[in-house]
Amino acid sequence: MKVFHKANDIHAWLQSEHHTRSIGFVPTMGALHAGHLSLIDRSKAEKDLTVCSIFVNPTQFNDPNDLAKYPRTLADDTDKLLQHGCDVLFLPTEEEIYPDPSVKDRSYDLAGLDKRWEGANRPGHFQGVCMVVHRLLEIIPTDSLYLGQKDFQQFLILRHMVREILQWSVQVVPCPIVREDDGLAMSSRNVRLSEQERLDSLVLHRALQYIQQHAGQQPLHKLLQAAKSIITTAGSVQKLDYLAIVNAADLSPVEAYKDAPTLLAIVAAHFPSARLIDNQVIKGQLAEW
Repeated sequence: MKVFHKANDIHAWLQSEHHTRSIGFVPTMGALHAGHLSLIDRSKAEKDLTVCSIFVNPTQFNDPNDLAKYPRTLADDTDKLLQHGCDVLFLPTEEEIYPDPSVKDRSYDLAGLDKRWEGANRPGHFQGVCMVVHRLLEIIPTDSLYLGQKDFQQFLILRHMVREILQWSVQVVPCPIVREDDGLAMSSRNVRLSEQERLDSLVLHRALQYIQQHAGQQPLHKLLQAAKSIITTAGSVQKLDYLAIVNAADLSPVEAYKDAPTLLAIVAAHFPSARLIDNQVIKGQLAEW
């Protein structure tokens, strides 16, 4: 695995390789788990070269404490990437990503995709995500950008940025959520949960499963009421930010099962040690959408 620290160096090397080889790119903030590694595996299966970046991006954190607590496990991350056959690792400093103030001044019209759900709870978050991914795509010539379905709103927003704002030909690929054996969606933040929080966190997946299993049989508002009750029974849940059933095309809430061809149930909740998100397709298939 080739390791680069300088933007100019990795850009020049990949440009020379891109003439004859296809490139897949997986941007991460490190603390890699099986979910991240499934993206590496997907890229390896589809592309000639797979590139992973590790950069904890300060512009997407609206809570300085969350940034400070974000796990940094570079040695372990590197070992995992080697085991999965990653070809290139990019480890930039903040100065390499944001070489001058103008890069941090970029602003993106996200067509309202950033106004609800995570956007409402984390002001400025998605502007920061777009900022760093835009910059990474300037550095790393790629054919496909691989993203996880767990951060589905992020996927929609980045696809909008690439297609509609930048108008680049990069394919933005959503990859399925990877879960622990008990159903918890894998996240770098899971390691911060206490033993009791870890047990209680399973209510998120249980609630989504309940909605999926009963979708089309009951009015959606009743499904949401029952699912909310499942979540609020867990003592470690401090706050339920949202639980909703939305149109997967634009994340707008729906009132009836027939309102959109692909429906997604989404949830976000605070535990004492971490805030967790999850989602579940309840109608249609994202692969076809």
